[in-house]
Amino acid sequence: MSRLAAAGKLVRACSGSVSDLVCREIARSSTKRIKLKASELIYLLRAIIEVMLHAPLAPALCLSCIILPLLQCSHRPDLPPDPAQFYYSDEEDKNMKHFAALLTGRTSLVLRREDTLLSPTTSHNSYNLVATARFTFHRKNLYYSFYTTEWAGRPRALQFVDLEGNILEEQALTNSEGVVASVYQNVTSKICGVWRRVPREYRRYRTLSTELFSSILQPAGTDYVSMHGSGGTAIVSAMSATPSIHIALVFNGVFAPDEVSDVSIVVRLELPEKQRVVLEEVVKVEKPAQELNVVEVQSAVSLSDLRQLTRGRLVLSVFSKRSPQELKLEGKVITRATCEIFQSPISSSESDSNEDDNDSESSETSVSGLSWLYVNREGGLVYNVEVSELPADATPIIALVSGRGRKRVELEDLTPSFQSGWANGTINSLTPRELEQLYAGELAVNVATETDRSVVRGRLQQRLLADARDSPKPMLLKRQDVSTPATLVGMAWLAIDSECTLHYEVELSGLHPEDKDLTLNLESVPFLAPGAPVSRRLLEEFQGSQLEGFVIGISPMDLMQIEAGVSFLEIQDNKTVLLRARLPQIKIPTNCLPQHRDNDVPANPQTQTHGDVPPEQSTCYHDGRFYEEGTQWSLRGDPCTMCNCHYGRVKCDAVMCPLLSCGPEGVIKAHSSSPQDYNSSSTRGCYMAGHFYGAGSSWHPYLPPNGFDTCTICTCNANTLEVQYQRTQCPPLDCNEQTAFRPDKKACCKQCPAVTPPDTELLRDQPANTSLAHKSPEDILAEGGCKYPVGGPYENGKEWHPRVYLHGEIKCVKCRCKDGKVKCERKRCSRSPCSQSGKRRNTLSFSDGGDECCTLCRRNRRNHRQPAKS
Repeated sequence: MSRLAAAGKLVRACSGSVSDLVCREIARSSTKRIKLKASELIYLLRAIIEVMLHAPLAPALCLSCIILPLLQCSHRPDLPPDPAQFYYSDEEDKNMKHFAALLTGRTSLVLRREDTLLSPTTSHNSYNLVATARFTFHRKNLYYSFYTTEWAGRPRALQFVDLEGNILEEQALTNSEGVVASVYQNVTSKICGVWRRVPREYRRYRTLSTELFSSILQPAGTDYVSMHGSGGTAIVSAMSATPSIHIALVFNGVFAPDEVSDVSIVVRLELPEKQRVVLEEVVKVEKPAQELNVVEVQSAVSLSDLRQLTRGRLVLSVFSKRSPQELKLEGKVITRATCEIFQSPISSSESDSNEDDNDSESSETSVSGLSWLYVNREGGLVYNVEVSELPADATPIIALVSGRGRKRVELEDLTPSFQSGWANGTINSLTPRELEQLYAGELAVNVATETDRSVVRGRLQQRLLADARDSPKPMLLKRQDVSTPATLVGMAWLAIDSECTLHYEVELSGLHPEDKDLTLNLESVPFLAPGAPVSRRLLEEFQGSQLEGFVIGISPMDLMQIEAGVSFLEIQDNKTVLLRARLPQIKIPTNCLPQHRDNDVPANPQTQTHGDVPPEQSTCYHDGRFYEEGTQWSLRGDPCTMCNCHYGRVKCDAVMCPLLSCGPEGVIKAHSSSPQDYNSSSTRGCYMAGHFYGAGSSWHPYLPPNGFDTCTICTCNANTLEVQYQRTQCPPLDCNEQTAFRPDKKACCKQCPAVTPPDTELLRDQPANTSLAHKSPEDILAEGGCKYPVGGPYENGKEWHPRVYLHGEIKCVKCRCKDGKVKCERKRCSRSPCSQSGKRRNTLSFSDGGDECCTLCRRNRRNHRQPAKS
């Protein structure tokens, strides 16, 4: 639809409860009057907002409004009088971005119901609360900002409903405890938020881009009955070049019941402190409306008046000329209602020196920073500037400037508040011209030194405030490698809402054109230590210098790590990490964290095992850092101790050094803490398993998890600088291999058991004295024998069938003693060729007198027919 023609009659009323709040719109028009095509018939967009406010000793105030396009309208004498008529041109329809709303008891709407149509003056707003709203569309998102009556309580919730009363969007404006955690909202007394992904049919806007100040007008007249439910709002613009002021007023309630046409009202802007009137103009309203009336006034003023306006000292009032005391609305002119901040990364890419072809030093500086500013309710400029990696001998000069190069003008010196890398404070004396430049994006934060007029700089840009930007402060994204351009700097906002959704906003400065495809990653570690295991989650792939989005489904464990302050935000390209920032300890809603009982400590999934199955590859934490599975390292402070990581457990062993062939005078200490022959140079050597060994040195290899292999000697060849291995050569055995044993577990070679020589004096026909050949259990165990519950101990190399009580000897199992260890094995049988079906039909049987441990197939007998007798 190329243009929107709106006309109609609005029937409004307020019912007796919050749930009955309805809006009814009756749109009517004539194609003959307006001369529209069939495809260009009336399409009037209306969004309804329900704001529930707490009021002491009174029910919640129900306020809703119809979105008011604030633009000069053209009067059509051929149409019946309506409260407000607005016509849109094709060009305006394409560029509409901002709009506003007035919320009073008279603008409250009734949802479409057949059983109730009350008088539009009926309202439950017994305290005459008033609110004004500003709305801005940005990338399909509707950002909203509210000012409410100062003495009213904080609204609990905000609802967007359609014409049928269906809730399209509902947002809580406080946490579960009724507290607002936003620093910005508490300072400015604004209500801020965003409705994301607004449906297409609701995207219609009207421009308010020239607004510098706002005002919320509240009943100040003595006629309470006539003023009940009334209120107003003002959109104030100003120009400092030719000092003037423009005021657009939207109001109701200053007309007497008998005033129906050509009613005169007075618009006054004054300075109460000095009882001086800055502007006063009488405006005639041709057809007063019960709900909404729009008037505009414009006048030249002095620069002094504009300064008072900037500092929030002027009061705006609109009242009836006939009854000025009884019918009157009044309110202070304050900072414009839009929730916004002004931010910028600070980098050398924006500095004045970087633009000078003869000076390229600043572009190579490692100094970076960020800044964000906003205007408070009293008109002061609150600034926050972070500067990182300043040289120790440099004295920074931080200033708020306008212009560039030789045309640069220093507006405010922020250096006196600079401490520990931060400059925080408030500029109370902001001039009208500086305020105009701030909103126009013409101001910047400049960091200079005594020798460089502009080391780094950042131009302030307006950003709507909601979700991520409503967090306490942003993070500075700094480069992690010297190969990354020094001009590349970023700032990031991050927040977690009550629904456990992660919101983020990133802005980069100094991005090169070739850096097209970038990724934003969330990195989590158990706790900060070198080598800690890292888990990365891709948040979004993007291009360009700005990114804004959200992620749902973040696990409670990841959110717990974010709250603990052990998570990082990274900007990566296809190869490396460009920028990185550590997340501060962000407060996470309790319902988003893992739910554990008091004594229920969650197990580490990396250390959980199932039965005898070893855990999957994990890491080890030792001596203040993490090590990967299979890693070996020297103990800090004790290089003669080697440690390794095996299945998540740390095992350390003392270094075992081989014997040397040289004399004591030729022995020195090598880097590996083992003695070595003095024929090597400390600058030449070999690397093995991450350790350096000098040329000519010898050592035993460290083989986790068993420790040092003393049966192998490694040598770094002094000529070729190659590692050579030599295995210990064992002598041949004089006994059977099965009877040989190792004296200890670390022994390289086996030994034969001692043999008792026969007694030559013993006659052959005499029986042997068994008592002399009998060995004690201690002797058997000393020679490598084994303990066993039944029949033990057994000598080294002994084989036997185990015995079980009540069952006797188990013939199918054979045990063997070997070097003090018992190993039992069941006899292995060859696979039977019988079919499974045959086994199930009991075709198997034990062979008679055969091996009773294994089964044999029974032969099938064939029946031979006997020949028939004749």
